[in-house]
Amino acid sequence: MMRPMRAIVTGGAGFIGSHVGEALLARGDEVHVLDDLSKGKRENVAAGAELHVADVRDPDAVFDAVRPEAVLHLAAQADVRVSVEDPAFDADVNVVGTVRILEAARRHGAHVVFASTGGAIYGECDGPAPENAPRRPLAPYGASKLCGEEYLETYNRLYGTHHVSLRFGNVYGPRQEPHGEAGVVAIFMGLLRDGGTPRIFGDGRQTRDYVFAPDVARAVLAALSRRGGVFNVGTGVETSVLDLYEAIQAASAIEREPEHSEPRLGELQRSVLDVSLAARELRWRPDTSLAAGLARREGD
Repeated sequence: MMRPMRAIVTGGAGFIGSHVGEALLARGDEVHVLDDLSKGKRENVAAGAELHVADVRDPDAVFDAVRPEAVLHLAAQADVRVSVEDPAFDADVNVVGTVRILEAARRHGAHVVFASTGGAIYGECDGPAPENAPRRPLAPYGASKLCGEEYLETYNRLYGTHHVSLRFGNVYGPRQEPHGEAGVVAIFMGLLRDGGTPRIFGDGRQTRDYVFAPDVARAVLAALSRRGGVFNVGTGVETSVLDLYEAIQAASAIEREPEHSEPRLGELQRSVLDVSLAARELRWRPDTSLAAGLARREGD
């Protein structure tokens, strides 16, 4: 068991970051949240964590005050559509911001775990994608995250650090905002609850790898003891939009016919991650089935 440490969670007032903060506190770590609250919410910050309102592109004052031993870098511009409409902004936050975090961490000798993305980096999959699969981003968001990974690897070679990148699947769970592709679970559940009609684009057979946020938080903590590497964090199970909608109806006990719309330009048809490397090297596996996770999400 690792000794307690001082940790900064960037984006810790957001969806995934708030779960990471909770997991750190549960094992006794000192937790500081760096978040500009552009997307995150104060109420998401776990009791016991200290919030520092700041931008990842200007983190030095927070790092100098905290002197972290570990940095869980989850803050990002995470909307694929925004990245297409404004790729310069996407790169500023996701690339320049990551470099600023790496430099601040280097000055304090802190270990960095970087939240990357699986689907947006691998592109179209013909089966569960391992970490050495071809990397074919279809949007600037995936390119900026891949660039962040390469910066971590460069720092590891240049400075002898051991930073780790984690490529997340489609994360869902409590406190998820109903926005974007990654928020489809929250979108569908919110519409069913509020009397709306969920919309399915295309034929609904496109698949994703849905992984529960608390399981992801465990993977992030497991990476703290890892000396470098890139790891997929998903379930290895692909679920179609149609099957997801059926599971959400079952979890919410509400049945309603969805609307169908034309396919969205450039949307991936198949995305699923091979998580065997994380099982071997991080000793991490997802514990929560989709049905169990949706039941917990609905009750939150």
